[in-house]
Amino acid sequence: MIIKKSRREIEKMAVAGALVAKAHEAVRDAVAPGVSTLELDRIAEKVITGDGGIPSFKGYGGRFGSVPPFPGTLCTSVNDEIVHGIPSDEVVLREGDLVKLDCGAIVDGWHGDSAATWIVGGDDAVDPTVAELVATTRAGMWAGIRSFVSGHRLGDIGAAVEAEANAMGYGIVREYVGHGIGRSLHEDPSVPNYGSRGRGNKLSKGLVLAIEPMFNLGGDATRTLDDNWTVVTDDGAVSSHWEHTVALTADGPRVLTARSDEPEWPLADDRSGLATA
Repeated sequence: MIIKKSRREIEKMAVAGALVAKAHEAVRDAVAPGVSTLELDRIAEKVITGDGGIPSFKGYGGRFGSVPPFPGTLCTSVNDEIVHGIPSDEVVLREGDLVKLDCGAIVDGWHGDSAATWIVGGDDAVDPTVAELVATTRAGMWAGIRSFVSGHRLGDIGAAVEAEANAMGYGIVREYVGHGIGRSLHEDPSVPNYGSRGRGNKLSKGLVLAIEPMFNLGGDATRTLDDNWTVVTDDGAVSSHWEHTVALTADGPRVLTARSDEPEWPLADDRSGLATA
């Protein structure tokens, strides 16, 4: 069942989204060679709990089958790991690594959820094809967000995301998709990163979605490691993941988890700055 949110409820979700953004900025600034993913996790948890929030992911389990509760505040996925990587003091970042940081927070019963991919050491630390993958995945997210418009269909979002990946020949992760979000971390509808324009549920005011493309430098096949959480590319190719929580309002899509370097109100007809913001 799709649960639409009132303007007041969206404002409450914006508080949770702002806390997620704050945590993301803190961990982004800490990403560096020699830092462990567990250190990043502790930073995020300190930010979230310090502002009175609750980590959405810690203790989460069951949605993906019979799995143990997730132990971290962040999902920290490195290189060929796509999503749901478990923070560890044994995973120490090196220059040139791609680290995907997925973060969720609950404030007053409402969730925010966002993910970002950072290149340890910056774009110059990797082959240009890898930097291009990260930038294109981010562009795919913004393309999906700009297609989140009243009167459009759910398939329009997926088609917009898919077009960015297809233009570069990237694999699109299909088993793991975006989702509705609100008082639960995962609500209806599912939001695939592929689709056909004009198909699916009609989009209208009050819908809140987590839009989150995952593109691979290789194929689209995945597998799950023995920890029952970490999802990796089957061919070992690197992967990128970006995500924002977005509310559809009378004024268009509002990015509730936008960081300080990103637009909260992306224009449907404006691509300037959105791919690399």
